[in-house]
Amino acid sequence: MSEIFSHIPVMLNEVIAALAPHEGGMYVDATFGRGGYTRAILKTAHTRVVAIDRDPDAIASGQKMVAEFSPRLTLIQGPFGAMDVLLTGQQVDGITLDLGVSSPQFDDSSRGFSFHGDGPLDMRMSRSGPSAADVVNDTNEEELATLIYTLGEERLSRRVARYIVEARATQRITRTSQLADIIRKAVPRSKDGIDPATRSFQALRIHVNDEMGELNRALAAAEQLLKPQGRLVVVSFHSLEDRVVKEFMRRHAGMSPAVSRHLPANDQKAPDPSFTVLTKKPTSPSESEVVANPRARSAKMRVAERTAAPIMKGFAA
Repeated sequence: MSEIFSHIPVMLNEVIAALAPHEGGMYVDATFGRGGYTRAILKTAHTRVVAIDRDPDAIASGQKMVAEFSPRLTLIQGPFGAMDVLLTGQQVDGITLDLGVSSPQFDDSSRGFSFHGDGPLDMRMSRSGPSAADVVNDTNEEELATLIYTLGEERLSRRVARYIVEARATQRITRTSQLADIIRKAVPRSKDGIDPATRSFQALRIHVNDEMGELNRALAAAEQLLKPQGRLVVVSFHSLEDRVVKEFMRRHAGMSPAVSRHLPANDQKAPDPSFTVLTKKPTSPSESEVVANPRARSAKMRVAERTAAPIMKGFAA
């Protein structure tokens, strides 16, 4: 992949301050992207970093950084939800997750994540599996409406699904511009200026990449991998992600009820908290950062620290 696409790490200073890298520490950048957080971690202290990304383009572009920081940087291709498997037997001092789509993915029209430039309707971070075009053309109307409503929070999801099904009856939808035009006919432009296609595109991307499933698996994996006093730092970009992160941290810090899936409530003792929440409210980017990088405007950072308690295995999300 060409190096022309750049990525500005969101809340870089805040993330590194929260992660607090120390000499000899071992850290996981679970969403490597173009390596902004990884580079900062490696420069802050003499640490080791294992960086993970399922996008082969990110892995390819990161090889120069691997050579630059050898032997302190290891780069692994794979889903961050499987980091406990990818790092089997290891314990780490910190994990950072920068959720969503990286700027290189978003800006490259050939990846099909954005409606701002015409490209194939793809959206696959790993470049494998069913594409967004497959979902749009092969999913029945009711299921399509449900996923657009659930993952995109689009209140006109049924109307969007109906317009899509009517359009695909005459021609397969294969381009981002095709889909965006169909959605714009179904959804009136709002006063806030947000493109009518935004929420539906978000829903398709999340579905294609199983982003919510990956996030839940990653949070569970982090609980297993972190040493006592190890930090988990998560930057999210929409309410669905932030809600999952918030509830995970609160529940595992004993701030929300933890109920076993298998035992009657009166037969169980609440487990010791496996995390301490360090951010009572999520941290947001500064006004100056939003001006410099508008994509940061919706970002929220939450931080928790691992305790010495066992993992809260078997308790409901």
